[in-house]
Amino acid sequence: MITLPSGQNVRVWIATGHTDMRCGFPSLALRVQEVLKLNPLDGNLFVFRGRSGSLIKVIWSDGQGSCLFTKKLERGRFVWPSTQGGAIAISPAQLSYLLSGIDWRHPQETFRPTKVG
Repeated sequence: MITLPSGQNVRVWIATGHTDMRCGFPSLALRVQEVLKLNPLDGNLFVFRGRSGSLIKVIWSDGQGSCLFTKKLERGRFVWPSTQGGAIAISPAQLSYLLSGIDWRHPQETFRPTKVG
């Protein structure tokens, strides 16, 4: 099982706009450096979405090596910010929503009954 990094120092960055999904780790890491002005090898996760909206790639470097994760939705599109040419930070919990195809911007908490008495 692949586990994502945890801890207070790990951040998840979404690269706004769309990205050419033919890119591999080196090209995406270069985009992180030159466009987002961040270090792709610092242990943070960087998420990119293709033009169609149904494919995302996540890059992460854990200090021992570099990882490239890909997810394609069979139906629907990943919810993405409308701004262009930058990055926004989201929480690891929001990343979980994103990977599940849920709108990570406005998740709804379900009602939880409380014990009476």
